[in-house]
Amino acid sequence: MKKPSPYLTVAGAIPFVICAFLMTAGVAAIPVLGETQYVLSIYGLVIASFMAGAHWGNHLGLADDNTWAFKLPVFSNVIALGLWLGFLTLSTVGFIWLLILGFVSLLVIDYGLHQAHIIGHEYFKVRKYVTLIVVFALMVAVTNL
Repeated sequence: MKKPSPYLTVAGAIPFVICAFLMTAGVAAIPVLGETQYVLSIYGLVIASFMAGAHWGNHLGLADDNTWAFKLPVFSNVIALGLWLGFLTLSTVGFIWLLILGFVSLLVIDYGLHQAHIIGHEYFKVRKYVTLIVVFALMVAVTNL
């Protein structure tokens, strides 16, 4: 049985695209969920924190002398906590730009993990394309605020 991670990774980009589309169409709120920009911000915070948590999990299986065994837990905490603080303190526009920076940073880390053979080529390829979709959707959204 094939792992569901590539499909779930791609599916995870769908709410970003939908929110960007709704914001472009001038839809200020999603029934039951709330303001579109708030839904996008919260979803982005959850997904970026989840991805940072995956980096934390990756470090657990590494030997102590692997440089990534130190870098991953530090980077994952800085990214997750930085995004949380940004959500609490920044305007929506500022936070969405911070999310863009966060997703690009997570991809840069994944590139390093790919180069170090810690994550596989197929996973990195999916992550790369999905990050491009997410960053594009966030850029579309932020230009419509």
